[in-house]
Amino acid sequence: MPRILCLHGHGTSASIFRSQTAAFRSKLDESYVFDFIDAPFHSQSAPGIKTIYKTQTYTWWPQGTPESISFAHKWVADYARENGPYDAFCCFSQGCSLTATMALYHAMNINKPDLEPLPFRAAIFICGGVPFPALEDMGLEVSPLAHEINRYTGALLNDTAGRLTVLAQNLYLIKPGLGLWEYAAERNLHNPESRPERNNVFGLDFTKFPENARIKIPTVNIYGSKDPRWPAGIQLAEFCDDTMEFDHGGGHDIPRSTQVSNKIADMVRQVIERVNLPSTKITEDEIVLEELSGLKVEYATISVDEL
Repeated sequence: MPRILCLHGHGTSASIFRSQTAAFRSKLDESYVFDFIDAPFHSQSAPGIKTIYKTQTYTWWPQGTPESISFAHKWVADYARENGPYDAFCCFSQGCSLTATMALYHAMNINKPDLEPLPFRAAIFICGGVPFPALEDMGLEVSPLAHEINRYTGALLNDTAGRLTVLAQNLYLIKPGLGLWEYAAERNLHNPESRPERNNVFGLDFTKFPENARIKIPTVNIYGSKDPRWPAGIQLAEFCDDTMEFDHGGGHDIPRSTQVSNKIADMVRQVIERVNLPSTKITEDEIVLEELSGLKVEYATISVDEL
């Protein structure tokens, strides 16, 4: 029975994330258990959220400082160890930031003798990114260009998502055939058909990062070509050694079309299968036993002293 802990985005909630993921979860059989939890801090709703959902909203950290992020790591790890075990974390936006930094800090400290194991064996990142204060706290260089791109795309995301409220109150502004995320398309910085080189992934030079600054567990990275934060999703994917990637073609959301839902469900199945494969490692003792089992019966009388 696969168990997956689900971490929502900033300014939303467990119930909202449950709704956002309903389409692809419906494509999985009933053996998959998804646990949704609210983040520990109340917050204002993310732009556009109140237009659709009327519920209390939360955030994993009020300020994205290393200290606040570390608190969120401990809070989620304590919850997972008390209520788990979990095969994977499924995350959206800020939830991805939490899970990704937890995995990166763990990798950077892997040689510490008292290091506890991660409370998940795989991660499903949807519209994610990695917060720069955490990277800098790890000693990784974040260029001024990366910071500028991060500020611009964050502001553009808020502006575009907030337009949903404006459109809902002024229906005459809606243009037939033009979805929410098309309104910002001309201002997006990225070209989804062109993957940047590793030495300049929107300002991050991955060729200069240490070898242990990697997410080595199996992951899924899902992002949308129309998302202003597409650059952040690509940066997160670049940190992952063992990953499957999928561009759902939408914005900072989870499209509910049958095609997209089937694809995401299939990737969830694959990553869960990866972490639940039985070990194929054969020990030296097993090799010896296999060899002995193939000996003819007459050799069974050989004494220990004669071996």
